[in-house]
Amino acid sequence: MQSQDVAPSPAPGSVTDRAVDVEQAEAALVEHYPRLVRLAYLVLPPGLGRGRRVLTAHALVQRALPRRRASAPVIPAQAQAGGRDGDPGYAYVRLQVVRTALEAGLPLARPAWPKRAQLPPLLPQVRGLRLFPHSGGADELALDQRLSALDGPARAAYVLRGLEKLADGEVRKVLAEAGVADPGAALEEADALPDRYALLDSPEFDPCSLQARPTDLLRRRRHTTAALAAAAALTVCGALVALPGDGWGPDGAAAPVYAQNPAAEAALDPGRLLRVSPVAWKTSARTDFSVWPARGALVRDTALLRRALAVWARPGAAVQVSATPDTPSGGPSGPPQLLYAAEVGNARVVLFYDGLRIARYAEPKDGTAGAALDFARVDGATGAEASAIVLDRADGNVRWLTAPWVTAAGERDLGKPGAGVMALTLTEGITSPLASPATRTGTCTGWNVLQLTDASGTHLLTDLGELVPARLTGGRPTAPKEATGAEALGTWAPYACSLADVRGQGVRTVNVWSYARQPLPDASGSAEWVCTRAETWRGDGSRVLAQFRTPGGLFGAAVAKAGDVPACGPRDPHVLAGVLWKSQGGHWYLLAAGDAGTRKVRATGGVRDSAPGHLLTAAAKKGAKADLKGTLADGRSVNGLN
Repeated sequence: MQSQDVAPSPAPGSVTDRAVDVEQAEAALVEHYPRLVRLAYLVLPPGLGRGRRVLTAHALVQRALPRRRASAPVIPAQAQAGGRDGDPGYAYVRLQVVRTALEAGLPLARPAWPKRAQLPPLLPQVRGLRLFPHSGGADELALDQRLSALDGPARAAYVLRGLEKLADGEVRKVLAEAGVADPGAALEEADALPDRYALLDSPEFDPCSLQARPTDLLRRRRHTTAALAAAAALTVCGALVALPGDGWGPDGAAAPVYAQNPAAEAALDPGRLLRVSPVAWKTSARTDFSVWPARGALVRDTALLRRALAVWARPGAAVQVSATPDTPSGGPSGPPQLLYAAEVGNARVVLFYDGLRIARYAEPKDGTAGAALDFARVDGATGAEASAIVLDRADGNVRWLTAPWVTAAGERDLGKPGAGVMALTLTEGITSPLASPATRTGTCTGWNVLQLTDASGTHLLTDLGELVPARLTGGRPTAPKEATGAEALGTWAPYACSLADVRGQGVRTVNVWSYARQPLPDASGSAEWVCTRAETWRGDGSRVLAQFRTPGGLFGAAVAKAGDVPACGPRDPHVLAGVLWKSQGGHWYLLAAGDAGTRKVRATGGVRDSAPGHLLTAAAKKGAKADLKGTLADGRSVNGLN
């Protein structure tokens, strides 16, 4: 349901000369609740994240009335702008919303108690779900980023101008009453933004029309499991103290032994682990995980290695186990290869490789309670795909263990191709921490990637929340190239944030391909059509996005998605997609584009038209739906992505 953002008509007389009845203020709040919540959402600092901004906006509006009702239900009127707000009740509630939204953006000061608006709201609360407004287009995203660069008073000034339609003098009065020290400076800062006030009515900024998604299910499960494990540990603590020997036992968090056979025992024997020579990779014809040497200060810690192998073979109920989709989580079939064992942060970490999977075991330094076991498929990995493994994540950063053939590491923002590379230190193959986009929430303003250099060249890898990074490439699917060249970086930049769509899916590589440019029918320039395809380690589960960007747009918009299709891939390097587009003159068109191998495009359904070649421009009506079909040079047909 869309917000009804229509202000009441002005009434004669000054609001400052009247008092506001409590029931009058409550009626104004109920009547204009969607608009007030939108106002709070836009003024709140974007750093809170979209989910918390939604709940905080609702909480601020719901707390805008007085806490208690006096015998004579009258509230002193606040100085308000006349403008189009003739209702003193609405003017009062709006002032409270602006004041508390600005307070929510103030930094916490140690000596002082925090204001109520600076704390997470008690009500409303939603558990198990993330709520956020519907996504808008590239223009709304660009405006949101520009607003995030303003401070709170300037953001409030812009919103009061655009959403409330207040004149500058009225805006100054509202800001002054809300506690802003220099309203004039806030207005001057807001002047730096272009007049895009119509976008403030977009569903992108409507916290009353929401989408629901689950929270981080894996993290939630881990936290629940950890809490249960802690309770169980307290219950059996006395019994463990009474046990003779080492308490936790030689196998740590492993479950009881369930098999006794030579193969199983050999796989659990730390003395039989495969340890590769530190120089084997220099003479090997292969550059994969099989030639990684065993590194780390604890590669001879037999007790640690025995626990890690035992937990891998039979993880106990309290062990947090995760795996990328369709990755077997059973024990090794024989002695695996040891890649790494050492203390990393507050944990001891062990990395194994069994030819199919990377297994990562981690336990706290002070015991095995809360041990974790993670798996990722890496079968067939070679070269850049076998160049790095996650060692740990902390505070939004990630550290990587790199292959022995890596000579340099760096960090770059994929969304800013001209920003250059920030060098990362390599200490015994371990990178210094770099910001990871894997767990980032809220508006995407950049996408940091790992750049590694070896004898074969330079490669870009991105963290998608798994043990091994995904390799980034660019160009036609039949001959993709490393995404480190100027052309590939320029192609990736507007579409970097689309990588969030494939997090946690077991992705091996992601390729971006600019397959068409289409002149716009209003002669405002040419739009770009781009296809991104994510391939997984398991072969199936691929994901294809067709994206569209108008001239001057900062970001591309995903207009079609598909999974488990060969389109835009090495087996079928063809793609066709369309979008309904509105010109500056207010006319609607169906724009469709295929790759250069398309000889004809045809639209049926809500729009009926066809055109020779790989581009189609057809007049359409708002909301029209069309089915697309293309004909290739060899006579085969290709269906449009939905």
